[in-house]
Amino acid sequence: MKNKFEQINKENKALLATNFYNFETLKGVLTAAQEKNSSIILQLTKSSIDYLGLDNAVAMAKSGLKSFGVKGWIHLDHGPNIELVEACLKAGFDSVMYDGSELSLEQNIENTRKVVSLAAQYNVNVEAELGYIAKLGQAKNKVAYTSAKDAKLFVDETGVNTLAVAIGTAHGFYKKTPKLDFNRLKEIKDAVNIPLVLHGGSGVPVEDVRMAIKNGICKVNVATEIKNIFMQTLKKLLSETEEIDLRKVFPPATNAVKELVKGKLDMVSIV
Repeated sequence: MKNKFEQINKENKALLATNFYNFETLKGVLTAAQEKNSSIILQLTKSSIDYLGLDNAVAMAKSGLKSFGVKGWIHLDHGPNIELVEACLKAGFDSVMYDGSELSLEQNIENTRKVVSLAAQYNVNVEAELGYIAKLGQAKNKVAYTSAKDAKLFVDETGVNTLAVAIGTAHGFYKKTPKLDFNRLKEIKDAVNIPLVLHGGSGVPVEDVRMAIKNGICKVNVATEIKNIFMQTLKKLLSETEEIDLRKVFPPATNAVKELVKGKLDMVSIV
């Protein structure tokens, strides 16, 4: 994973990172990657790990990548503590994110440094977050963009491999089109020159995502749209049928995820 990020960082390219929540959403993501002949990063949050079980989730992802013939990696998304990071490392994750973005800069640096040291034993990529990227349920009007100065200090002090930066995106859906600060992104890239990550990719215009990639973003996260399209498709179908066989009602929702992800894979592909 670290080698792949180093490669695409030099080439100004990016990987799509998608969350999955059950077998159906995983299948939709992997079918899309298979049909587009694309690599993919499969992400799991603590909530998904709690729901699926850590060992089950990893086994599903690894088995799925193999059976679909897709090149991919398993990533911990928004790891809230070092204990979960360590459990994911032991379980065979290719990449882990420790999210100390709501802590003070000093505490975020201290904890991230510990994670980097821990992950080095497994030769695993480490992602961290700096700045305020609103999570689900948090205010999206709060502004705390990542500064180039803080980013350089953070990277120098922690040795982190990839960094999620706050440049105007938020997790969840947007009430209006987000305005990304590309000048700030350029400043951060010039200051740290490591692969940067765009969280809150759901709903960001394609042209803005591509501009972000040209200016240093190497990983684009999409999660909310996957949950949404799966559930909206399923709700519509269930409102129109008395069918109780889940093997018949789930496939259309899985296919909707596939089509969505195929479009997202096209979005990050820059010729």
